[in-house]
Amino acid sequence: SEVLALIESVRGSDPLSLRDRALFELLYSSGLRVSELVGLTFSAVHWEGEFLRFIGKGDKERVVPFGRAAADALRRYLEFGRPVLAARGQKAGGGPSDRVFLNARGRPLTRQGFWKILRERARAAGIAKALSPHTLRHSFATHLLARGADLRVVQELLGHADVRTTQIYTHVVREAAWEVFRRAHPRA
Repeated sequence: SEVLALIESVRGSDPLSLRDRALFELLYSSGLRVSELVGLTFSAVHWEGEFLRFIGKGDKERVVPFGRAAADALRRYLEFGRPVLAARGQKAGGGPSDRVFLNARGRPLTRQGFWKILRERARAAGIAKALSPHTLRHSFATHLLARGADLRVVQELLGHADVRTTQIYTHVVREAAWEVFRRAHPRA
């Protein structure tokens, strides 16, 4: 619920709000690692089919889909937000960047910069709980499994080499299954 509240709290048409909404939507929609998110280049985004193709952890190629909400937020950022940020970077003497996400000065966004954005946006959304970039990745996996996704598919989407790493997310699914059983079975 905190992740959804965070995403929904980012409103506005200024370049930073457009960027932040796109960051959060894409991270939650695709389960990327924060380093993959901030390192995303234009060539990695495939609009037809709505997927990302890039080199992830361990120099392995990953292909991950992203949803309609992420696509819409990313398009708005690229059309109305990023050009303003890129112009700031060029005005300050920086060259053009192939990175999708830029900071307020028009330079490529860093992992540390993303942490700062997340912390500030969570506080503004009234979320007292500490959120990390991994919280959005964890929510991505948990929500997929809770809605019936196959564990191996989630493993592939997360880029885990070993399925045992992915299995940590199944505890939520077990809890949900017990709750459904208790509500639905006449003799539970």
